[in-house]
Amino acid sequence: MENTNLESKKYNKWIVVLSIAIPLVVAALFGVKLDVELPVFLPPIYATINAITALVLVLAFVAITNGKRTLHERLMKFAIVLSVLFLVMYVAYHMTSDSTKYGGEGMMRYVYFTILVLHIVLSVVVIPFVLITYVRAITNDFEKHKKIAKVTFPIWLFVAISGVVVYIMISPYY
Repeated sequence: MENTNLESKKYNKWIVVLSIAIPLVVAALFGVKLDVELPVFLPPIYATINAITALVLVLAFVAITNGKRTLHERLMKFAIVLSVLFLVMYVAYHMTSDSTKYGGEGMMRYVYFTILVLHIVLSVVVIPFVLITYVRAITNDFEKHKKIAKVTFPIWLFVAISGVVVYIMISPYY
């Protein structure tokens, strides 16, 4: 157990650095506008990646519930790769395109912005949770891994699903 704690601690600096750096870099890159036209329209692509991420997270949950640890591990690594891919495409789109304004009115406007704000806030909040959960798994600290995964999973799943919902709601205004 002592060795597991020491091994986890060596990752703590990286978790803190990445949890702060990723949102700051993304925010900074939003201020950068490139005069480049992308060969494809990215929002439906990264919304699809969000949908696949949600599916992969659910499949990983089912796998671990059924004792299929290796499958769970592979699916979780895939979910992380998908999330990174989403982030790269999302930033690329916003660096090369103007933001689309939501055109809905009335109650739907409030629903849209509530989902959008929750999605954005939780997408930042989930970063350290994912990193800590991952580190606890790779350092074989499975008791602590299970505890934090119970928090990480619903937040990450909400972020993935709400990303799709936000895309569907704003898509008529592109």
